[in-house]
Amino acid sequence: QVQLVESGGGLVQAGGSLRLSCAASGRTVSSYGMGWFRQAPGKEREFVAAINWSGSRTYYADSVKGRFTISRVNAKNTVYLQMNNLKPEDTAVYYCAAAPFYAIARTNDYDYWGQGTQVTVSS
Repeated sequence: QVQLVESGGGLVQAGGSLRLSCAASGRTVSSYGMGWFRQAPGKEREFVAAINWSGSRTYYADSVKGRFTISRVNAKNTVYLQMNNLKPEDTAVYYCAAAPFYAIARTNDYDYWGQGTQVTVSS
């Protein structure tokens, strides 16, 4: 089993930055593809970013491309999401997830999910 715990959320003004972390425990996720998703009130969960096991491949939703960066440090069993130039529409609960392969955007491919961290961007 893999447990994922997100941290780093909070309240920030538009144009600001936040760095989310996702710490894995239970077993190493160094061979897993990892993803970040978000869910705003009243909306479905949507894909944000994904990274393959080595960090050599990344993929982003069009809405965050150029502003968000996903990365990982396998030695720390941790994945990050650096979010710059935040906009009010980025307000959501952010979740990290782990898949046994480079799953990209399909939620059903991810086996493990964290509890989420709230990001609120004020205008």
